[in-house]
Amino acid sequence: MVNYDVRTLQLRILNNLMAVDKVCREHGLRYYIYDGTMLGAVRHKGFIPWDDDLDIAMPREDYEEFILHANEWLEQPYEFVCMENDPSYPLPFGKVQDASTTLIERPHLPYLGGIYIDVFPIDGVPDNLLLRRLHLVSYDVMKKVIYMAYRDPYRHGHGPSSWIPLFCRKVIGQQRAQRFTRRLLCAYSFKHHFNICVYDDGFKGVIDKKVIGKPTPILFEEKEVLGVENADAYLSHMYGDYMTIPKDADQRQHEFYYLDFERPYKDFDWKTIANTQP
Repeated sequence: MVNYDVRTLQLRILNNLMAVDKVCREHGLRYYIYDGTMLGAVRHKGFIPWDDDLDIAMPREDYEEFILHANEWLEQPYEFVCMENDPSYPLPFGKVQDASTTLIERPHLPYLGGIYIDVFPIDGVPDNLLLRRLHLVSYDVMKKVIYMAYRDPYRHGHGPSSWIPLFCRKVIGQQRAQRFTRRLLCAYSFKHHFNICVYDDGFKGVIDKKVIGKPTPILFEEKEVLGVENADAYLSHMYGDYMTIPKDADQRQHEFYYLDFERPYKDFDWKTIANTQP
């Protein structure tokens, strides 16, 4: 059970989205609301009621341009963090975060930032089905290596459970794993392949580029944002009978470890955790 008001969080991260929307329209970058956010726009005209995050995706060319200029173009207090601009960042995709807030996802992953929206690059995939599966499996392995290299290796004690995280941290290293993962992601271009993917969606996320088409205006919480062009085909591919609301057991949330809407994460004192967490 979450210990924060989900609706308050939703409305705050909606501001993150609108900051990105403004930058993309001003500078000609493509983006799409994606995954559950696109589903929410169609089924609920906004957030899925229990959802506590927001996802967008950008073709690789636009994502790279965003990396270069986001922190110049974004208005304060918003900033873009990713493995390309922060060596300590533990994920292979980026986040636009609100630097006037503080969020810690998990106590064993001590990366400190603000409330965020996820920004995923869209890349091409191999045409050959076997190569495609191997490529996606390789990405999944490397994502886990990055996670293991970053997390507390002694989360489950100092015995054998710490050996793999310690190997990932000391032998492979987070930054080497990040470089290899980036090479995997960039190996097949969005521009020159018919089938594309947000790699975090796995094999299910592979889809004909024509389905997402051109960024298309859609209302989300009464704001005009940009989504996939062929919404029904995309959502049917991703979710099947997407208009049916799942049962309570399938209504998942992050249950963030620590969340503060008023304190900038750069002013955060880790002692605060001891004073506020049960």
